[in-house]
Amino acid sequence: MGLLSSLRPHRRGALSGGGGGQWQWSFLDAVWVVFLLAVVIFLALVFTPRRGEPLSTASSALAGAVVPPCAASEVDLLPCEDPRRSSRLSREMNYYRERHCPARGEAPVCLVPPPRGYRVPVPWPESLHKIWHDNMPYGKIAERKGHQGWMKQEGSYFIFPGGGTMFPDGAEQYIEKLAQYVPLKSGLLRTGLDMGCGVASFGGFLLKENIMTLSFAPRDSHKSQIQFALERGIPAFLLMLGTRRLPFPAQSFDFVHCSRCLIPFTAYNGSYLIEVDRLLRPGGYLIISGPPVQWKKQEKEWAELKAMALAFCYKLITVDGNTAIWKKPTEASCLPNQNGFNIHLCSTDDDPDQAWYFKLKKCVSKVSLAEEIAVGSILKWPDRLSKPSARASLMDNGANLFELDTQKWVKRVSYYKKSLGVKLGTAKIRNVMDMNAYLGGLAAAVVSDPVWVMNVVPAQKPLTLGVICDRGLIGVYHDWCEPFSTYPRTYDLIHADRINSLIRDPISGKSRCDLFDVMLEMDRILRPEGTAVIRDSPDVIDKATQVARSIRWTVQVHDSEPQSGGTEKILVATKTYWKLPLT
Repeated sequence: MGLLSSLRPHRRGALSGGGGGQWQWSFLDAVWVVFLLAVVIFLALVFTPRRGEPLSTASSALAGAVVPPCAASEVDLLPCEDPRRSSRLSREMNYYRERHCPARGEAPVCLVPPPRGYRVPVPWPESLHKIWHDNMPYGKIAERKGHQGWMKQEGSYFIFPGGGTMFPDGAEQYIEKLAQYVPLKSGLLRTGLDMGCGVASFGGFLLKENIMTLSFAPRDSHKSQIQFALERGIPAFLLMLGTRRLPFPAQSFDFVHCSRCLIPFTAYNGSYLIEVDRLLRPGGYLIISGPPVQWKKQEKEWAELKAMALAFCYKLITVDGNTAIWKKPTEASCLPNQNGFNIHLCSTDDDPDQAWYFKLKKCVSKVSLAEEIAVGSILKWPDRLSKPSARASLMDNGANLFELDTQKWVKRVSYYKKSLGVKLGTAKIRNVMDMNAYLGGLAAAVVSDPVWVMNVVPAQKPLTLGVICDRGLIGVYHDWCEPFSTYPRTYDLIHADRINSLIRDPISGKSRCDLFDVMLEMDRILRPEGTAVIRDSPDVIDKATQVARSIRWTVQVHDSEPQSGGTEKILVATKTYWKLPLT
């Protein structure tokens, strides 16, 4: 019998009177009823979120237990890029291919398993050229794009010759071609954005020129191109240019590259070219290879692109076959001007750095400090890494905070390596995420290690990502009460400084989501045998330790650096490599 039936009041004696029956209640029956009501009220209180503190029912229930594995079909779970949800959404401006996350409590509460045959990834730099086939056994790209040099299967590996649709002979030859017109080898350019990147060979081969390119593409029919890029150890991100601004601040990148990305730059009143202009640093370069540049049957689109770029006062440097290169002016926008596209400046209340779930605008943002942070004015790499830019000066006491943060992280990283056993600087760690990057101090401190760092600035905190980009580093805005736009098993090390601040409302101080949900997401994107480092108060670390054990992490808790003088604790955890049982 169930709980309710076992607590049902007893029916006493016979029915009295002629036609209508009555219940005969004893004192014991009344006690049972009161007990039943108390149980119902208790369950309602436990599983109903308090106002201002939304908690997942499942997360609250499971935080102290071992979380079960997801089904084998969920090995590539992407909560916010799920085609089962997006297929029901509007196709207008590719809205359905943007982020659309499940409502709180709807996401599965389970541990994403690795695919059968999964192995610890091939280490960098060997991984640039080959990865294990079984880590993502998807051959569609190899079948469709192998003749263009994207990738091919050889035995137990996928091999990456370095080609692409517009550079089938290899990214290195293509980069040499671009270097005739774009200063890719002088330190003048450091950060790039590669739109519609395929398996990111372009960004991968630029790394030897000390250029950090963030490559992005949406989840599409190839399914796993960004997953391949990250498995290779190349900076990459799941993203779609649709109806919203991309999650980066204004003037973030020294160049923007599109190789057959098929973005209709002049459509929707030029909204996409306006977004590129927002992201491109003054004096930076826009490189477009493929349609519509001198492309058959796209003469009208090519003419419109040239005319619109001219309206922005971009200088057309060259048209070499199907590749066009423009240079953005170093001074403030030349708008307003007479142009045939009705492009104008945004009002003064527009903040060009706002980019988290922020709709695209059909106006050009006014940007302060344009000339001070332009390519050619900002320091060359690597000097720009250690010097605060003009953008840092906009912060209260910005230059001093920059120096203090830089020094702090040099000490912290040294402590991690020497005392905590974090394997930074070894072949064990390539892809690193800083969940609370602030000014990019962690990334700056590991710049000499064979790693790259995704600097995440929480969207509800001060928008300091522009300062990080000025240093020659890369990153994105994100809200950690939602899943991150990446595939499972894509980072070797995830660092969370003051993890509780990621879920707390900065105004009310109340929790916006649950620590369990954040750490479950960390587990999704962390590779088996990967490392998580969490810093916070002793109380928070105690809670994080309980959650870590429930998601099968092995845990050590340490004191903070001796010279810090703080009471902070540091949790260092390893994600265990477990497998689904054979069926």
